[in-house]
Amino acid sequence: MGDRLENRLLKLSAPEAAGLMRGGLRGVERECLRITPEGRLAQTPHPEALGSALTNTWITTDYSEALLEFVTPPQSWNWQTIQFLCDIHQFTMERIGDELLWPLSMPCRITSDADVPIAYYGTSNIGRMKTIYRRGLGHRYGSIMQAISGVHYNYSLPDAFWPLYRELEADQAGPQEFRSAAYLSAVRNVRRMDWLLLYLFGASPALCKSFVQGRESGLEELDSATLYGPWATSLRMSDLGYRNDAQANLVVSANSLDEYVRDLSQATHLPRAEFARIGVKVDGEYRQLSANQLQIENEFYSTIRPKRVIEPGERPTAALRRGGVQYIELRALDISPSDPVGLNQRQLRFLEVFLIYCLLLDSPPISAAEQECLDRNHGLVARRGREPGLRRARGEGEMSLQKWGTAICSEMVSVAQLLDPDGKQGHVEAVRHHARAVEDPSLTPSAALIAELRDKQLSLATYGLDLARRTREYFLSLGEDLNQHREALTAEAGDSLRRQAQMETSDVLDFDEYLARYLA
Repeated sequence: MGDRLENRLLKLSAPEAAGLMRGGLRGVERECLRITPEGRLAQTPHPEALGSALTNTWITTDYSEALLEFVTPPQSWNWQTIQFLCDIHQFTMERIGDELLWPLSMPCRITSDADVPIAYYGTSNIGRMKTIYRRGLGHRYGSIMQAISGVHYNYSLPDAFWPLYRELEADQAGPQEFRSAAYLSAVRNVRRMDWLLLYLFGASPALCKSFVQGRESGLEELDSATLYGPWATSLRMSDLGYRNDAQANLVVSANSLDEYVRDLSQATHLPRAEFARIGVKVDGEYRQLSANQLQIENEFYSTIRPKRVIEPGERPTAALRRGGVQYIELRALDISPSDPVGLNQRQLRFLEVFLIYCLLLDSPPISAAEQECLDRNHGLVARRGREPGLRRARGEGEMSLQKWGTAICSEMVSVAQLLDPDGKQGHVEAVRHHARAVEDPSLTPSAALIAELRDKQLSLATYGLDLARRTREYFLSLGEDLNQHREALTAEAGDSLRRQAQMETSDVLDFDEYLARYLA
């Protein structure tokens, strides 16, 4: 353990600091596809019983009309987050007829981009912009790739933590600047160590052949319908998933908030020839919002983002300029097929400790050369993370994944003890539990999935469909009394439809002018 980390942990364990890191806010965004009882992607519109995908706070859609996104509010306790997520799932299952929710990150049984209906958000200016943005994603990267699902984890430390931490660091920056710089430190360290999350929580080592559609994948055949990587952890996070050539050379620095905002803003204003060939407005219809490297900031894919809640009509970079970093969004998580809601409390505890560890650990600037090394490490673990003896670049040399991962988990235990001094909250146990999977790759979700497909001689499509049916039965069997948020979810569904209708009658600008102002 480095001297500076050890010193910070020592100071934060003092009586006057006791408990200041506990009670941070966390929220989850879980994506999942609606599918037919036969396992095909649903072609039906977003169910009206779930409210408006444009304005519902908790139930919306991502790229596709069939790609649901469940959003929990900020909560102080992990069990509250899981409870709310469970209630959203039950509420949804009761309102989608005989349709199911696909329980895996990689989509199945999609034969062409035309099978993926783009999300529709109504006729308001903002609704039209959201649909056109998604249309642009389809033209740029393909709609099938946009049907991949994941879990995002949002986290912020308690407000009471920051004044004392700033005092302990003897930092002369203002409170807002100090907090933003600390979160950016965490972002850089997550970039350095996100491979550990792919290894521990990757659950997409296999995919349906239809996903690659004859492209060279470098995968092996598990059966006539399924391809897999023998040592893969997360094909979702590999070059077959979110890692694409169009963004391969896009560098967005996290060395400071100014650099992050600068690079992201430049990418939304820098024309790209291959996107210009698509066209922006052709024969009176928008194909994309712009022909720039990024249409809007959200198009940049990163495993971690510094975030701030935006105001109506505000761009993410403008929000960061206005108020600094408010929380961080971790985007590296596959859906866990063994958990009905896609993740569990033990995982949430580990993630909280991991993000605090990344914040407390020294975090020097990331050079262009280091970023290239980090990208290679990321791709290596996504494709071959469980391979025996796998070594990864670290500094000027190499280190085995097991040795480096074990060292990280060992230091994380000390952070967990600050959150969980009596061991009753489960943070220490969560770190130690996942440390065992570092030592034994057979304990990882990716290994478990491959083993089950082999042992039961199942294709990925058959496995996923059977699991989707069992998950549906589970939620429908819970009973209305167990849903603590049914009344709030019902009210929000109705209110969101009224809010959308009001937005559609209150626009004063024509769409072209609205879009020009937003992009400017």
